[in-house]
Amino acid sequence: MDAGFEAHLRIDGVSFDASDAALLAAIDEHRSLNAAAEALGRSYSRAHDRLKELESVLGSLAERSRGGRQGGGSELTSKGRDLLDRFDRLQAVLSDSARTDEVAIEGQVRDRDGELATVETPAGTVRALLFEDVTAVEVLFRADAITLHRPETSPSATDTSARNRFDGIVERVASGEAIAHVDVAVAADLTLRVTVTQDSISMLELESGTPVVASFKATATRAVPR
Repeated sequence: MDAGFEAHLRIDGVSFDASDAALLAAIDEHRSLNAAAEALGRSYSRAHDRLKELESVLGSLAERSRGGRQGGGSELTSKGRDLLDRFDRLQAVLSDSARTDEVAIEGQVRDRDGELATVETPAGTVRALLFEDVTAVEVLFRADAITLHRPETSPSATDTSARNRFDGIVERVASGEAIAHVDVAVAADLTLRVTVTQDSISMLELESGTPVVASFKATATRAVPR
């Protein structure tokens, strides 16, 4: 995987990540835990211990046979295949998000405080890091740096983390299995796509028409010349 994110499935207190998915995929390909470990450059004991650790919480993920005329081997159970499929779907959603997660807004610099600039944009005032002596800029920040809040519980724009904030209205919620993309209209012809967890969707009761505040730190925001 690339671009600064790492997929995790959290199930019954255990975290299933890309390393675990690679182990199941290798077992599925090689039909042997020993061969899977060798293909991944891991020791058999390490692979065996991790598989047992996962199975102690999640149930049987691979059926193992010993000896016989055909020799021993391992094969994923239906639960193991389902888990691998779930992780693959999550990884695909996050990969799509990583390709489309940069927001760019044009603005004008109104004030400077060292490397921090105050920039007027169509969505409101933003504080951003700026290292050039210019006034016409483009404000850049990642969609995964945005946090959504209820308007009544949103952080102050003057708090110690120097958060930027836009008032907005949810236009659309596209739910996946573990995360969701939320489109938030913050100005005319300006919509932010925010990636949040399903827990956030439930907690904030997000749906089309819900008023929200989108906040993001000044230190996670960059202004560049345009």
